[in-house]
Amino acid sequence: MMDDEEMGNTLEEEMDDGLLYARLTMVTDTSSAQARKGKDIQGIQWDRLNLTRQDYRRTRIGSYKNYENVASSGDLADKECQQVEQGGSYYDFQYNSRMVKPTILHFQLRNLVWATSKHNVYLMSNNAVVHWSSLSHELSEVLSFSGHVAPSEKHQGSLMEGFTGTQVSTLAVKDNLLVAGGFQGELVCKHLNQRGISFCARMTLEDNAITNAIEIYTNPSGSNCFMASNNDGGLREYDVEKYQLLNHFRFPWPVNHTSISPDGKLVTVVVSRLVGHRDFSFSSAWHPDGLTFATGNQDKTCRVWDVRNLSSAISVLKGNLGAIRSIRYSSDGQFMMMAEPADFVHIYNTKQNYQRRQEIDFFGEISGFSLSADGESLYIGVWDRIYASLLHYGRRHIFKYLDAL
Repeated sequence: MMDDEEMGNTLEEEMDDGLLYARLTMVTDTSSAQARKGKDIQGIQWDRLNLTRQDYRRTRIGSYKNYENVASSGDLADKECQQVEQGGSYYDFQYNSRMVKPTILHFQLRNLVWATSKHNVYLMSNNAVVHWSSLSHELSEVLSFSGHVAPSEKHQGSLMEGFTGTQVSTLAVKDNLLVAGGFQGELVCKHLNQRGISFCARMTLEDNAITNAIEIYTNPSGSNCFMASNNDGGLREYDVEKYQLLNHFRFPWPVNHTSISPDGKLVTVVVSRLVGHRDFSFSSAWHPDGLTFATGNQDKTCRVWDVRNLSSAISVLKGNLGAIRSIRYSSDGQFMMMAEPADFVHIYNTKQNYQRRQEIDFFGEISGFSLSADGESLYIGVWDRIYASLLHYGRRHIFKYLDAL
């Protein structure tokens, strides 16, 4: 992992007129009804700018600087990507909340948004974990890291003195468990249905200690666990009941991401280059069938693999402007979603062999995206100096009956 990157220009940098900037910053939320009437989903007033949305999109794609560890990896991988039909319509825009201000602390780590149900989502905002309800449209703080955090429970190995000024690099929230990882190897665990913090630990004292990813899952025996991927080359497994370290796997490279197969028996560990990928990978996800998984790479591709034959990918899917920073599958396995570092989330229909996709198009860096367990809600965190927000999409259903009003 590197420590810095040139992100894309914000719309603020496209504005020279101070009065125009002031007017445009007075942005309001956008509902699905307003969007159907023509309002921009982010509230961008294109008629007041000196360019159209289409013109800015072309400029953005041409000027966005994708970070590469391997020079020209995206150009080389482009030749291998399959042709995919656009025009899929699987998720519809529901709401854009400007009250929610997602933030990013590391350009390569974009797993800072988690939906625990179709109406509840947790995300990082200004060094705190916040909760947003799409029903009440209320925002509340769950856990602040700007000051001192310390556990209220006693567990072996827990640092009772806690931490001060933790910078959160990655996050995972599932059911009632929240686990945050820090730049200095910190782990902070909290149950959402309980007061206080359950567990604090520092996984490593190495200089290169950033926590890259956290995966919460149920193991084959039915116990709740989580795995933490770290830049020190360690992959650590903890149980949730007593927060004991169950396993510590060591690799000669930084562990960028880990995902667990649906049966809990296989682990995808992203540590370096995979056969076919031309750069470093930072995301992975398993299909619910337990036979296929996907990896996202800085070569701007997502590759789908079959565990029964890993000699080559069964699908090679292309991003528009940058690395594939996060991947999700719907719980029924029908859709695979991948997010670029900015502007685009792509939704593929797996039942059509990834040959058809929907493209969700907006402007801003992506702090993370999450699909609710029932697959009904998709949330996307957008970081931008002006247009920071939380986008909400809902799964489209084709009903064969008339609604009775």
